[in-house]
Amino acid sequence: MYNDKVLGVFSNPKNAGLLKGANGVGKVGNLQCGDIMKVYIRVGKDNVIEDAKFKTFGCVSAIAASDMACEMIKGKSLDAALRLTNQEVLDKLGGLPSQKIHCTVLATGAIEAAVKNYRKRQEMLAKRKKK
Repeated sequence: MYNDKVLGVFSNPKNAGLLKGANGVGKVGNLQCGDIMKVYIRVGKDNVIEDAKFKTFGCVSAIAASDMACEMIKGKSLDAALRLTNQEVLDKLGGLPSQKIHCTVLATGAIEAAVKNYRKRQEMLAKRKKK
């Protein structure tokens, strides 16, 4: 059902866990399948993602997609992270069963939510500084 790449990423995720110093957090879920993904990002100078981690409650595909997506956005600008597509994550994993492709959509959605959260936090900080 799963290729060796997916099983390898699932078995040894590089980016699982909480991220100390995260300044953006995104959470998404799918009620149909029960997958819940939370992505943490730490954004540094020039709006570049220094690190990304995830916590996912879900299947093999959900965990592999979360890990791969986090890996793919490290060192990228926020805008570049927002351009990451589920197809790119799917390709990097070497494919998933058709009924599991939605996991890559969730992963990119969690990244989008984390970037939005980061930007909202920065906006709030900027407003506080003006006061």
